[in-house]
Amino acid sequence: MYECFSLVLTVTHACNLRCSYCYAGSKRRRAMGRHVGRTAVERAVRSIRPGGTLELGFFGGEPLLEAELILELADYASRAASQAGVDLQLGMTTNGTLLTDAAWEVMTLPAMRLTVSHDGLPEVHDRHRRGRDGRGTSAQVLATICRLLDAPVDLGVNMVVRPETVARLPEGIAWLHEQGVRHFDVALDLWTRWQREDSLRLQEALALCADYWYAGLPELSVSWFDEKAARLAGLPANPTARCGFGDGEIAVAPSGNLYPCERLIGEDTADNPMQLPGHALDREDFCRPSAPERSADGCASCAIQSQCGTTCRCSNYVRTGDIRKPDGLLCALDQILYRETVRVLRKLPIAGMRPSSPFSVSSS
Repeated sequence: MYECFSLVLTVTHACNLRCSYCYAGSKRRRAMGRHVGRTAVERAVRSIRPGGTLELGFFGGEPLLEAELILELADYASRAASQAGVDLQLGMTTNGTLLTDAAWEVMTLPAMRLTVSHDGLPEVHDRHRRGRDGRGTSAQVLATICRLLDAPVDLGVNMVVRPETVARLPEGIAWLHEQGVRHFDVALDLWTRWQREDSLRLQEALALCADYWYAGLPELSVSWFDEKAARLAGLPANPTARCGFGDGEIAVAPSGNLYPCERLIGEDTADNPMQLPGHALDREDFCRPSAPERSADGCASCAIQSQCGTTCRCSNYVRTGDIRKPDGLLCALDQILYRETVRVLRKLPIAGMRPSSPFSVSSS
């Protein structure tokens, strides 16, 4: 049994947006059945020893299209976890464009760790994150973020970075920070092609981001740098089952099919090589053998192997087709983050002072 188990329920394939870089497959109206969702929750709870934690996430499509189902499953999980002596943590990423009563209730659930997707400067966001009518959604999403900032919500913003937008990442973080955002999760678009010159732009952008992150400490959180700083300091990581990749982490498609990560469900077809054996309704628990660890030529001689963060088997699979092997982009990102985090943390702060922002903010 697990001390911590991560269950992600992809409650629908449907979405009200048509983001150009979406990897989740076609946007068909197929929702998860209540029995599938409840049974998956039951199996997850049975996989956890008393005193452990269930991390229950909701995914899509756009999960808030099924807000009523999420409320029902969250309530069911709360009662099941309580009866089993298990703690419950909820999580969800949303595009931030749906504000029905039920959607707002989901976003403000007390145990919810909420992430809203916004890619930074309005024109950067609107370049790829558009509605079915082709219009950009930045203003709509920002209004949701501002409303959530006034609510008792554990809120973070997810920013997707692509080759043509990476140079504007520092400005995007600064602009959203000025709107009141304090917690950032930044992610590279791993499904697109990155050239050598794009990696150079990534290096320049992350140097500026590192300076801005350092200037905003301890109030500002940027996950990439937070994680590297914690590794460098030797701090124990928060217990989590994320990146268990089938061992302590299961994603369930609306059909009930099982996957090691929600990012790999896609169209949920029978020929998807990442589909795991079995079905959500098959067994009593989710306990299973460990998945393969990372193994790549050249890793043994890497100078920062002990600090390496290229352990996400899902990211490795997307980039190389091998869950054990990262590619040059993932290695470059990890090395840049290591170097820039070390650089800014070597600065000796003067009591009561922080460095000023290394660039001016402009949305033009």
